[in-house]
Amino acid sequence: MKEQEIIEHLKKENDEFKKVLEEHHGLDITLAEMDRKVYLTPEEEVERKKLQKQKLAKKDKMAEFIRDFRKTHPVG
Repeated sequence: MKEQEIIEHLKKENDEFKKVLEEHHGLDITLAEMDRKVYLTPEEEVERKKLQKQKLAKKDKMAEFIRDFRKTHPVG
């Protein structure tokens, strides 16, 4: 199963994965909005870094779900 197929399956079957995916997407949108600004205040820079770390943590969690799925659903 390809990674995108696993993601689609998990979105339908795993509420926790779906929640993490939606949170990741929300952080992505917020960061994109911040990146459109010409200048960020020091406070905004700190917030941006915090959001980037949260987004990365969500991505790591999704990767963990995918790894676990592959372990429990071997090909062949």
